[in-house]
Amino acid sequence: MELLKKDWKTRETKYPKVSYDDIYKMILKKSSSIVKWIFIISLLEFVFWALISFAFKDSESVKRFESLGVDNIILVLSVMGYLVLGYFFYLFYRNYKRISVTDNAKILMENILKTRRTVKQYVGFNLGYLVLTSVIFIFIEFKKDPLLINQVNSAAADGETFKFYASFIIITILMLAIVVGLLLGFYWLIYGVLLKRLNVNYKELKKLEV
Repeated sequence: MELLKKDWKTRETKYPKVSYDDIYKMILKKSSSIVKWIFIISLLEFVFWALISFAFKDSESVKRFESLGVDNIILVLSVMGYLVLGYFFYLFYRNYKRISVTDNAKILMENILKTRRTVKQYVGFNLGYLVLTSVIFIFIEFKKDPLLINQVNSAAADGETFKFYASFIIITILMLAIVVGLLLGFYWLIYGVLLKRLNVNYKELKKLEV
């Protein structure tokens, strides 16, 4: 990239735009391809989790939770999650279309920054939504699940209420930490690599504009 840029500068008087345009078009093509893959992978991720949810919908734990009579809460959380995810899919697609037709290096740099910010917000939402729904479901189970209520009452009768809650909270935090850690690893492996390549393109554009 640097060699192409230097070559363009040395021949600036004879070929004022050719090399610059070639470099820009190459960066534009690579950036457009990266953002397209971000959009595609986000859709594939959604389909994957939807299939997982469908596969476990008849499991004993899911049926037991649904029997607690909290359909309205589940519906609200589901609709909220789908709406926000749909909005992110729209942003990814819009970023891809904008980058694909960009004809200005400065605007392309801005669109790359917007894409990076959108991906980070998307990852943050997914992890935050996971933690939030987990806390809500646990709270519901403590309030409505007869089995868990009996365990709490039994612990209270034995004078071990604090021990019971402390153990439950520690185990829950550890499990959430493991799941969040695995998801972070997945996001770093997939989106992190793509964002790193996008950042390389951004730096090359900055050099091109000097």
